[in-house]
Amino acid sequence: MVQVIYSPSRYIQGGGELHKLGNYCKQLGAKQAYAIVDPFILSGHREAIAASFAECSIPLELTAMQGECSRVQAEAMIAAVELDHVDIILGIGGGKTMDMAKAVSEFAVLPVIVVPTAASTDAACSALSVLYTEAGDFDRYLPLTRSPAAVIADTSLIAKAPPRLLAAGMGDALSTFYEARACHASGALTSAGGTGSIAALALARACRDTLFLYGEAALSDVRAGVCSLAVEHIVEANIYLSGIGFESGGLAAAHAVHNGLSVLEECRGKLHGEKVAFATIVQLVLERAAEEEIAEAILFCRSLGLPVTLQELGLEGISVDKLRLAAAASCAEDSPMGNMPFRVEPEDVLAAIIAADKRGMETAGSS
Repeated sequence: MVQVIYSPSRYIQGGGELHKLGNYCKQLGAKQAYAIVDPFILSGHREAIAASFAECSIPLELTAMQGECSRVQAEAMIAAVELDHVDIILGIGGGKTMDMAKAVSEFAVLPVIVVPTAASTDAACSALSVLYTEAGDFDRYLPLTRSPAAVIADTSLIAKAPPRLLAAGMGDALSTFYEARACHASGALTSAGGTGSIAALALARACRDTLFLYGEAALSDVRAGVCSLAVEHIVEANIYLSGIGFESGGLAAAHAVHNGLSVLEECRGKLHGEKVAFATIVQLVLERAAEEEIAEAILFCRSLGLPVTLQELGLEGISVDKLRLAAAASCAEDSPMGNMPFRVEPEDVLAAIIAADKRGMETAGSS
């Protein structure tokens, strides 16, 4: 049995970290940097980013993220910069920008620093990039040969992102423990290439516990414009604890059901973490978890405004036949559904979706 844990070499979190990027590149021995930046972040923070590199006498080329995170765009960026003089790639922004920076770093064989500007997913710490076609359709997953050299989370910047993004990040992070637990029970291989370790499961459990302790307060504080200790804890849970927990602990039914729901046009406007939140409840129903555990997950999601019913996912009145299509997609070949500790058929998933929806409606009626 081989156990593998992937992790960025450094995870740094705190207020004002965006102003220290030049110094972090200097610590890593970089002589010249290339940064791919979300256009909105670039428009508001160009001078601060550039100043941190100027202070360290490190030449920096800044470019705005444009178009899709595709192999075509990545190769165009590589062709446009003199990589012979660049030592490090930075990705500053949301998921698409981070994935582009990781893809460019992989193709250029250079280290990457990832700087998430929202805590909406756990992708920042992963050694993986999601590539799309130029038309915006899913292309493939690009495994990286190395994890990010550093992940820098500036909480003062992240706290200013729309509150919905923080809530969605908690929806994504909520699945981490339950999926890692399922993989630990089944002995499934994780995306890191080994079975789940005690350490990965412990981080996943800490992620869940942190969400339940601080999630509601953190969302309230962000809505009030306050970067509190609760917000700091949730940023760590959403980005680091969930990031290491999912990659080295494993994915299971929750993300499989998310993938199935994503084939339905009606809920494509929902964020990744919003769909994962409902899918986590489906997993708990599917594995016949304790009633108290299911209720705890539903009440947590409801406290954050995350979907707990099909109606809240935009699927009100959807036909059973369409749900059956989503259930079938969740059990496709190579789906993480295969990591569950028991065999799962599409009809099992369909029944669990319907049951989870019913439980969500009952909770709404009692609140």
